[in-house]
Amino acid sequence: MKIYPFKALRPKEEYASKIASPPYDVVNTEEAKKYAKGNPLSFLHIVRAEIDLPEGTDLYSPEVYKKAGENLQKLRQEGYLIQEEKPSFYLYELEMDGRVQNGLVALVGCEDYEKGLIKIHEKTLERKEDDRVNYILGTKAHNEPVFFTYKGIEEINKKIKDIKKEKPLFDFETRDQFGVVHHRLWVVKNENDIEILQKNFEKVPCFYVADGHHRSAASYRVWKQLKEENKNHKGDEEYNWFMAVMFPKEELFIYDYNRVVKDLNNLSKDEFLEKVKEKFEVFEDYKDKKPKEPKSFGMFLDGKWYLLKAREGTFDSKDILKSLDVSILQENLLDPILGIKDPKTDKRIDFIGGILGMEEIERRVKGGWAVGFSLYPTSIDDVLKVADLGLTMPPKST
Repeated sequence: MKIYPFKALRPKEEYASKIASPPYDVVNTEEAKKYAKGNPLSFLHIVRAEIDLPEGTDLYSPEVYKKAGENLQKLRQEGYLIQEEKPSFYLYELEMDGRVQNGLVALVGCEDYEKGLIKIHEKTLERKEDDRVNYILGTKAHNEPVFFTYKGIEEINKKIKDIKKEKPLFDFETRDQFGVVHHRLWVVKNENDIEILQKNFEKVPCFYVADGHHRSAASYRVWKQLKEENKNHKGDEEYNWFMAVMFPKEELFIYDYNRVVKDLNNLSKDEFLEKVKEKFEVFEDYKDKKPKEPKSFGMFLDGKWYLLKAREGTFDSKDILKSLDVSILQENLLDPILGIKDPKTDKRIDFIGGILGMEEIERRVKGGWAVGFSLYPTSIDDVLKVADLGLTMPPKST
């Protein structure tokens, strides 16, 4: 794969921790307001620019994209953001709960997306694509990197270790409801280092989108649109690429993605359990709460934890999609017993990231939801297999 250094627009060192913000799609408007309160430098003023507009402003209105562009330029004009003097790569390390992952921030070509060398595993929604297209055009920038993974190469790992021997440019912690994350970033401007990384990334056969399917698709659409508008222009343009951060798959950790359901679909507790036993072995008083292996599930019902194990014949082990735990639960319990036909749109189901722990499932069920399920995490290898086959993962798999 080809990767390209670039002159990033980045925070001055002393402002990095103030400017850093959660990604746009993990906070809603109210949460973004709370995060950014009292901090005019927060990047949420760009990626969630509606927080600086009158309450009730349509999130997809032109005013939002215009405000995002104005806020970005303000940070630049006031000297909080500066542009790198020479094309560089950026090494980004995150550490949480003792786990470390290292990503290289670089530009990738829109042509590689068109060729299918950047592989996807999710379907995108047109309206969300439109939103990201408008953000790119409104700010004239790629404001957040797409999160790629790849099958690691020892030479790349070795070079990254060498770079990390130097003092990082940024080094700070963030704290939120998910925990404490330590962030470090190195600017890779040495031409020899850049050349070594480029040559070794050429050995990587493809990239996989781990997160940022809408941003990838939007970047591709912007490229196609501007290329058509500038078809008489000769030479390269800035919109031929988009920003990504590449993490080796060996360093990634996928959390479980759990479920809670509002009611038992007009069944009594005993009726519900009898139906569940048709497709699952059911064990009461499950102390561990979380499943320890695939094809098994924790279930919290009426103040008690159960362990469910899928019975033989409930899934096709030769079908990668049907053998995923999220599919087994959906097709053998959520749909036929609880009537959840489409988990993406049904208001009776909600999803809880495993980072919040089993306590969040218990809290929700004790607070009025009828039943909760803990799942074994989807493996990164399964995600890559699905992408290699040109398929898409079931909703809320990771």
